[in-house]
Amino acid sequence: MKIYKGLETEFNCKNPVVTIGTFDGLHIGHQKIIQRVREEAQKINGESVLLTFYPHPRSILNSENSISLLQAHEDKLMELEALGLQHLIVLPFTNELSTMSAYDFIKDILVAHINLKKIVLGYDHHFGNNREGNIEFLNKHAQSMGFDVIEIPAKEIDEIKISSTKIREAIRNGEIEKASKFLGKPYEITGTVIKGNQLGRTIGYPTANINPIESLQLLPKIGVYAVKIKVLHQIYFGMLNIGLRPTVEENGQMKLEVHIFDFSEHLYGEKIQVHLYERIRNEQNFASIEALKAQIEEDEIITRSYFMHLD
Repeated sequence: MKIYKGLETEFNCKNPVVTIGTFDGLHIGHQKIIQRVREEAQKINGESVLLTFYPHPRSILNSENSISLLQAHEDKLMELEALGLQHLIVLPFTNELSTMSAYDFIKDILVAHINLKKIVLGYDHHFGNNREGNIEFLNKHAQSMGFDVIEIPAKEIDEIKISSTKIREAIRNGEIEKASKFLGKPYEITGTVIKGNQLGRTIGYPTANINPIESLQLLPKIGVYAVKIKVLHQIYFGMLNIGLRPTVEENGQMKLEVHIFDFSEHLYGEKIQVHLYERIRNEQNFASIEALKAQIEEDEIITRSYFMHLD
């Protein structure tokens, strides 16, 4: 997959078939759209293109209202490549871009820069200043500008909207298996390992403290989760704790700590990917460190059993 940052780089592509969107989470609905773009490209001996935006437009247009993302940008790039997308154009989203008219967006970006042959969009997709551009607007200008419009049916788009809503609700509620069903994959948090207070080492359960690379990523409900961890090019089983650690800290800050089974290497500064599979329990405030350790031992038994039966 070729990645183009902005419009400064010359875009070279044979018979481009384009779709537009942020594609946050790349869930099953998004995957279907990418597949449709690839199919339409094959019909005309062309190549598939996604025009996306970074940062997320809502983080610029509604800066007072925080947005929770389902996926780190770099994870999305890797997954798009795995889905077979051939070209990705990442437009830096700015207030200036948001004021571009729909006509200029088509003329200057889609036609002049990309030279699209087809565009694949949902019936309710809007673009341009004041959201004036839509399917009808594209159809109005398609013939004179030399491209075809492929409309994704309302039913499919509505299913995508429902999926996005249900995914966010499930994650906030800690219903990770439900979220994974709509995503078509386990929910993933990618981050860098940072130094913690190393309490886990003293009770036989060392943890890697994670600083997510996407600061706006939606975190699941506080609790303990069964996870798979990708680090140092290997996959391991383990447990993730998301919470305030009430047993050992007063007025603690939210932390993500993962204990990796059968692992003893130092990871400070390493990239780590955590794939969530099942919520084991709520976070609890224990009367003593000994009681905490006993519960963690039980969590390990439950987690290992979960993965044994999952496989």
